[in-house]
Amino acid sequence: MPVMELKVSTLAERPEMLERVVGMADTWPQFVVQDLVGNAHYGRIAHELPQYVQFAEDERGEVVAHAYSVPFALAAEGRGRLPGRGWDQVLVWAFADLRGGVRPDTVSAISVVIAPHAQGGGLSARMLSAMRDNARAHGFGEVVAPVRPNAKHLEPHTPIEEYARRVRPDGLPHDPWLRVHARAGATIDSVAPASMTVAGSLEQWREWTGLPFDTAGDIEVPGALVPVRCEPERDHAVYVEPNVWMRHPL
Repeated sequence: MPVMELKVSTLAERPEMLERVVGMADTWPQFVVQDLVGNAHYGRIAHELPQYVQFAEDERGEVVAHAYSVPFALAAEGRGRLPGRGWDQVLVWAFADLRGGVRPDTVSAISVVIAPHAQGGGLSARMLSAMRDNARAHGFGEVVAPVRPNAKHLEPHTPIEEYARRVRPDGLPHDPWLRVHARAGATIDSVAPASMTVAGSLEQWREWTGLPFDTAGDIEVPGALVPVRCEPERDHAVYVEPNVWMRHPL
């Protein structure tokens, strides 16, 4: 695939692009976007922190990728360590800090999304690099990322700690998305065992996945990094997604 000519901007620089950036097609499994913490905070980033939303346009001016990040105070009292609740927790911290006027000291990646037709051309690495450059330009010395390993869904029963530490003969991570971060200079800090939680009735899970959800126990769901726990007697199923914290010194 030829290298795409891209123009990368922030929404702060190009606020008229808001609807096109937010409306760009993605490939998230339907159940992933049902996380309540994410639903309460993710959409706010483009409106309240537009300087941390970057997007790429191709030669025709079509939005083909975007990258969201948030600043937060990792060194604030009661914090200091990257949280076990990962993605959910850092969103809560970032908006609590914004509301409270707390000075941030770190930037966390939140998402890198590539339009379906533009995948496979190295855009994710280019957007990650742009996110790092943006954080550096805002005076930060580190980007952290609660990484969703993009091939873990092929091994839902493999413990995340084992999977995250698996390396190839060249020493780089086995997982492709962890490998992109490592090539950009990141190292693994820790596992976030409960980075995102999606809970719903069995009818909701059937709607989200097209699966019957009629047996008790662990259900393998396409796109899920770990099985979903199904409890028919309670008409309830819960997915608790682990992520991998990686640290990018700038």
